[in-house]
Amino acid sequence: MGKMKINRLAVTVPQTEVPVIREVDVLVLGSGPAGVAAAISAGREGMDALLVEACGNVGGIATEGLMSHWTGGTEGGIYEEILNRSYEGGQNGNRQVIDPESLKTVLLDLLVEANVSIRLYTMASEPIMEDNVIKGVIIQSKDGREAVLAKIVIDATGDGDIAARAGVPFYMGRESDGKMQPATIMFKVAGVDVEQGVFPGGFEDHFMIPGDRIPAIAESGKGKMYDIQQLGEQALPRPAGHVLLYRTTLPGIVTCNMTNCIDIDGTKAEDLARATYVCRKQMKAIEQFLRDYVPGFKKCYIISSASLIGIRETRHFEGESRITEKDILEARVFEDWAVTKAKFNFDVHNMTGNGLDATGVQKEFRQEKGYTIPYGCFVPKKVDNMFLAGRNISGTHMAHSNYRVMPICANMGQAVGVAAALCIKNQVVPRALDVKMLQGRLMELGVTV
Repeated sequence: MGKMKINRLAVTVPQTEVPVIREVDVLVLGSGPAGVAAAISAGREGMDALLVEACGNVGGIATEGLMSHWTGGTEGGIYEEILNRSYEGGQNGNRQVIDPESLKTVLLDLLVEANVSIRLYTMASEPIMEDNVIKGVIIQSKDGREAVLAKIVIDATGDGDIAARAGVPFYMGRESDGKMQPATIMFKVAGVDVEQGVFPGGFEDHFMIPGDRIPAIAESGKGKMYDIQQLGEQALPRPAGHVLLYRTTLPGIVTCNMTNCIDIDGTKAEDLARATYVCRKQMKAIEQFLRDYVPGFKKCYIISSASLIGIRETRHFEGESRITEKDILEARVFEDWAVTKAKFNFDVHNMTGNGLDATGVQKEFRQEKGYTIPYGCFVPKKVDNMFLAGRNISGTHMAHSNYRVMPICANMGQAVGVAAALCIKNQVVPRALDVKMLQGRLMELGVTV
């Protein structure tokens, strides 16, 4: 190795050889619901698949992010299987409540059963390109810099880090101004009297609490009613202010989705550190607020918090197709569908404070049929042998606020995992795949239109 050259503006690193440690059929980057589902599906289709994950567990926000429940939904596909495998008699019989500790092992079991190789504590750092074709990825871990070559690469990193570095065009956040939804750290409190407690599950849940049930104002509040969301806005440090509380699978323990940090670019390490500090500084104030103002929480205390901060929105990549707000509102069934019966609302968190953004629609969202996502949304422009999966697919800011949720992302992963296998078996690039072949195989696997 030659000598490293250093000056105040740059460091020149000598040319080095990076060892190729694996050649695989399908390389999946990121193990959130989209990535896990993609790897499992590719493995089940007979592919030699490798999953690379930066954290120490698989599951992404569902596990490391301490997510409370599977928000939104789909019908059919691998999401239903994950629910069935992970359900252990959830709170009040609700299968959508997540037990993060159990889910970590369930997802690992599914991966191992599908013969997927797993690399945890490993970052995907650079694409290996030959003209406009991705040939693999440079990874970085305690073993140093290594190369993995692959016939197909699936970027399910949320932010699309490798897709961006490979040259896939994208834009950030909202089309009009580039603003992105705020960041959150989920946490859990114990010591809750759930029989007496109230559990607002959405920004538009305005529980009215009698003043004499609010410890902090029990004497002065007799005979008066108070809106729990207004109490949060008045008593919590901005930009926190909304009250979102969810039962768990364990007695007396509640998940809180109440920390909030705005003006964050989740693709920048410095911003991630700042968001982490801002959210963690809010947690004690939220704990005190719950004790003072929320029935059933008088003796609550924090017992755990997420290891992974929740980033809702960053890059929107350009694909062969793009799904829009209009497509969702019209419940459009695309001829080249790859995901079906996706159901949620326009969950746009306020980008200047707490609560729901003015563009968001939750309880008033009336489209109940669900919608499909076209295959072209997963096929990036300009780069071959790559798929997108998860919140980084090709769609508008408003459409993204709907499809970014975990059940829909899981079924995205299944679609691209199967598509990757079909591309390899038929020796075609993703943009040349006959979508009817994909649709036929997905229907054999239980997906319906």
